[in-house]
Amino acid sequence: MMTNEWIDRLRALRVMPVIQIENAADAVPLAKVLVENGLPAAEITFRTAAAAESIRLIRAAYPQIVLCAGTVLTTEQVDAAIAAGADFVISPGFNPTTVKYCLANNIKMIPGVNNPSLVEQALELGVSALKFFPAEASGGINMLKSLVGPYSQIQLMPTGGVTPLNLSDYLAIPQVIACGGTWIAPTSAITQHDWDLIAANVREVCAMIAQAKA
Repeated sequence: MMTNEWIDRLRALRVMPVIQIENAADAVPLAKVLVENGLPAAEITFRTAAAAESIRLIRAAYPQIVLCAGTVLTTEQVDAAIAAGADFVISPGFNPTTVKYCLANNIKMIPGVNNPSLVEQALELGVSALKFFPAEASGGINMLKSLVGPYSQIQLMPTGGVTPLNLSDYLAIPQVIACGGTWIAPTSAITQHDWDLIAANVREVCAMIAQAKA
């Protein structure tokens, strides 16, 4: 089982806020809310044109934050994310071209899988830290438990449909490093600068993480 420092940092966090930023000017105020309320981490998705600039601004303002790029689909996006200051990249699916590019260039990556065939393709390349996506639509807890039966060496980051209602069930599975949380900082709340709502969500998830660890 992979035990390197960046995976250990993720496992210590237990939850990674998955964030879509429409306007890069919102990136630092958002990061401030995450850091000050106890969850110094962000996955900035490449679903908008503001992604790379948002990562750059957050990295400059908060060097200590665990910062990654999500929805990375191409090698060009990999380069843009790393140049901006991302610690690692995450993809929704398993694209051998992108995965091999990251491996060849010593770039940390968590590719997406949701079935045994994709898990085996990842393991064939020596990749064992994987995103389980879309988690709930792919069978949720039951599917995840089925996958870690034959593939006990994999480490998973379930994302997609994880909520405060099922978070503790996912975190109870030993192979789960952390869960991706899209509910923590919704795009609408970021756009409307509803930092109080996001702060409340962060505090709620931190309380749940503490309870799960206890």
